[in-house]
Amino acid sequence: MSVAFTREEDSESQAANLPDRPISPHPNLVTASGLSALEAALTLAQSAYSAAQMAGDVHADRTAMARATRDLRYYQARRASAQLTAPDGPMDRVLFGRSVTVERADGRRQTFRIVGEDEADPARGAISYISPLARCVLGRAEGDVASLAGEEIEIVSVTSA
Repeated sequence: MSVAFTREEDSESQAANLPDRPISPHPNLVTASGLSALEAALTLAQSAYSAAQMAGDVHADRTAMARATRDLRYYQARRASAQLTAPDGPMDRVLFGRSVTVERADGRRQTFRIVGEDEADPARGAISYISPLARCVLGRAEGDVASLAGEEIEIVSVTSA
């Protein structure tokens, strides 16, 4: 069969068929700073979408348009489902939005803040509330001991971030 009669997509055309960014099935809890970051990301996505439309011929750069459209859909959905959540409970309790310091059995100490999925950044000390570590300490108080993967961790302190 002649190549003229086959439909082979070039790499740009294939890239234009980007799958949607996955959206978590968990409630979209956010802190105040997380909501601000989400709104900033949405504004950026709207700007990128407008820029891709204004660039002229959408067929000339389908990849940019596909990426902008995908990101815009994602951030619109995440903003629409965002649930601003502030800690509501005793100050010594580990709650969403609070920082906690734990001590592991080997003596290592780790401090992290429990935040929403979109704002989680372990390298900066922010973990998602659905992470195994956060789940095992949520609701506990200073001095409590929790078990994570067979290892005991003690909650040393809880702060309001």
